[in-house]
Amino acid sequence: MELSEYVDRLDDELDTAAYADVDASANGLQVGPDDGDVERVAFAVDAARATIEAAAEAGADVLVVHHGLSWGGIERVTGRVHDRIAALVEHDIALYVSHLPLDGHRDLGNAAGVADAVGLRDREPFGEIGPVTIGTIGETDEPRSTAAVSETLDGFEGQPDGESAPTRVLDFGPDEIERVGVVTGSGVDWLDEAVAADADALITGEGKQQVYHDAREAGLTVFLAGHYATETFGVRALESLTTEWGPETTYLPHPTGL
Repeated sequence: MELSEYVDRLDDELDTAAYADVDASANGLQVGPDDGDVERVAFAVDAARATIEAAAEAGADVLVVHHGLSWGGIERVTGRVHDRIAALVEHDIALYVSHLPLDGHRDLGNAAGVADAVGLRDREPFGEIGPVTIGTIGETDEPRSTAAVSETLDGFEGQPDGESAPTRVLDFGPDEIERVGVVTGSGVDWLDEAVAADADALITGEGKQQVYHDAREAGLTVFLAGHYATETFGVRALESLTTEWGPETTYLPHPTGL
């Protein structure tokens, strides 16, 4: 498959253009030639020296990540940015990035993956940001305790030593959880939207100081399952999709514990 075709397929599937005005990330092909062949694709959450070097060892032509290198533009190619770009160029690896588009995709997205794991049904778009959404909200098959939901989230990939990352819980909601909103990564800014949607709980990755008081006063349970841990699902889904298209694939886990 040609690189241009692969990029176009991903852009079309993820509706990349719809997020252009709301996402600081430069989504799509961030580093790469105008042409080239794609025989093997590597997938990782973050574009870092460790994942770039691992992609090179795997013989990848493209590295697909959720967190790329360009956030609002690159003013200077120095320091860590230089080293990462230099490693990509040295190993002739293209870099494809999908940030918010991969959060919000209803089937392939990070929020969709978390919702699948928790077992949410009757799902609707959630987590508004401008004209698009980056999360999902749905119902559990039956009422679940806070401990039961937390146990599911504890099983997510997250710690550098290979262990699961423990979920932090702000347990201020009802004893039985049925309606749950999901915005992965750093999603506590959508707490008020969860309250307005009559959610019992919000699942996200990491929190901010104020969320404790906001959740307590709103009577909402918040699960903080880890930024990395909640954002492996999208790239894993893209790996499966890419395999269907023909190229060989490899997944490069590099959990941060955060």
